[in-house]
This record gives sequence, C-alpha cells and structure tokens, in this order.
Amino acid sequence: MRLLALLPFWRSVILSRLFLLGMGCLLLTGCGMVVELVERVDRSLSGSPHLLMGNPSDATTTLSQPNNYLMTKSQFALSYNRDRGIPNWVSWQLNQAWLGTISRQNDFRPDPTLPKDWPVITSADYRDKRYDRGHMTPSADRSRSMEDNSATFILTNVLPQASGNNRGPWSALEQYCRNLVSQGNELYIIAGHVGQKERIGRAQLTVPSSVWKVVMVLPQPDMQPGEVSASIRVIAVNMPNVSSIAQQPWQRFVTTVDEIEDLTGYDLLSKVSVGVQRVLEAQMDLRSRSELQRLTP
Repeated sequence: MRLLALLPFWRSVILSRLFLLGMGCLLLTGCGMVVELVERVDRSLSGSPHLLMGNPSDATTTLSQPNNYLMTKSQFALSYNRDRGIPNWVSWQLNQAWLGTISRQNDFRPDPTLPKDWPVITSADYRDKRYDRGHMTPSADRSRSMEDNSATFILTNVLPQASGNNRGPWSALEQYCRNLVSQGNELYIIAGHVGQKERIGRAQLTVPSSVWKVVMVLPQPDMQPGEVSASIRVIAVNMPNVSSIAQQPWQRFVTTVDEIEDLTGYDLLSKVSVGVQRVLEAQMDLRSRSELQRLTP
C-alpha cells in the first residue's frame, strides 16, 4: 500500500523530468536551427565565391558610387563604371566544376540588372571594327551550362578590346588558365583595364589603354585566404590594348601585382594575410619568364 501510495509522486517526478528533458531537446534543436540560420546569413553576407580573395576597389551596391558599382552574379562578380560604360574589374573562380561541353552562346545583350536610369550599353556601341566585345570572364570558362555561358555575354562583362589583343595573347592566356585547371588546380582570377585611349559608340564607351589580369593558382580546391602561402603561384599581366601584339606570347607582358595596384589604385588579393601579400605581389612569375625564354628564338 505504501508503494502504491508513492506511485503518483514518482509519476509526477518522472513526468517533470521528461518535460524538462523534452524542453532541453527543443532548446537544443532550436539552438541548432539558430546556428544554422546564422551560418546561412553569414554565408550570404560573405558574398560571392568570386570575391573570396577580396573586393579590389571596395565596390558597393549603393547608387552614390555609380563608377564603382558592385554587381555579383552566379558566374562572376564585377565593379561597373557607369560613366565609362565598362567594368572596372571582373573577378571569378575557375575550377573543373565550371567546365563542360556547352558551346558558345554568342548572345551579347545589355545587362538588365543595372539601375533603370543608367545608360543602356548595346552591341551597337561596338560597331567600330577595330575593337572586339572583349570578355573579361571568358565564354570558355563557363561551359557547364547554357545559362552560365550565356551570362558571360552580358555587356557588363565586356569592354572594347583591340582584336589583335583579344584574339592573340589574351586568348592564349585564357587557354593557359584552363590548362592549369585541367591539371587539378583551382584559379582565382581578376581582370580589368587601365587608362583611356578614346571613346567610341553612341554611348561613348571608354577604350582602355591596356588590359590586365591577375591569376592565383591554388593547388587544391576550396582553399581559403588564410591558407594561401607565399609559395602560391601568381601570374600578373598587363597588355597594351593594341592589335599589333597579336603574334606576341602572353608571357612577354608579365608584370607584378604591385605594378597593377600602382596603376589602378586597387588592393588586389586583400583578404590574403599582409605578410603573404607582400611577397606574392612583389615578385614576377618565374615560370612565365622561363616559358618566354623557351618561346623566344
């Protein structure tokens, strides 16, 4: 009888313990959900994978900076210059996941995501036969899907590039980069322009004096800025925007990241540690120089 009398007491104790345990599980689950939500937000706020190594000009999406306007797309990120009608720079990741068998879509078109009251750049502005609609992120770097390839033909990814430059050493460097990817490397690439030769088209597009590119060659995928060491290969080139260089090897135009920063005022690879940046940005790519020696009679 005494045992039976005690059963309600123990029942209440057990139920209270189960309630507390259940609440604890809910709280833990809730905490997990909160943590997951925070992680999602952080991933969103951290921005595009194409900006992993930094935002060279601190471009923003505020309309008060129309000549340093940040645009992030699934395929690349860029800083757009409204008054010049061309990108200041374009940045993109390149690894085997981006490459496939999709052919060139060739559907050049205005960028519909620009602010509505800004000048609309069209292919008609590129009628000057001296200049190609020169891709920054190449069509062939985005061949895994029609959508990805088509995105490279949006005119915010394009600038007036001398045909001999675009189809000569610039194209050769693009293919060289894809060859590096086929060897298992992941690349982080930034391309842009310097100066002004002239203006063309109804929209008075700026024709740059030169075009530059910086390529960080990462030996394994998913490396973070903090994992980049001073032994990582970095290729930097700055090519005059003229057709007379059509037969020149791209290696002839190798320079340093520091020189490109001096010309542009940008802070390239800014998320890499300062000490590593100092080494990587000051040195010229030795492999490119040795390749040039082999190519030069």
